[in-house]
Amino acid sequence: MADFEEKDLDVFDDDDLENIIELTDENGNNVQFEFLDLINYEDKEYVVLLPADEESDEVVILQVEEGDDEDSENYVSVESEEILEAVFDIFKEKFKDEFDFED
Repeated sequence: MADFEEKDLDVFDDDDLENIIELTDENGNNVQFEFLDLINYEDKEYVVLLPADEESDEVVILQVEEGDDEDSENYVSVESEEILEAVFDIFKEKFKDEFDFED
């Protein structure tokens, strides 16, 4: 999967796609994700996304940063395994009754 850095956000208005967002990767490709959660960790926000076009059981976690204007956000790849694990642990705890997580 492409590494997403400094993405543009486009939220769809269709009721059937209300949790679907489209990100533009560094190669200019548009990729759709299902938005699962927004998590605050150590004074930063992270989005937890599930690829919509693939049959994947792995989520993507990206850090949210302010965009160039107040109506935009950028999503940046998280390099730290420690942060990824901590954010995912928070996500698993919040949704332990809704998802069947494998160890």
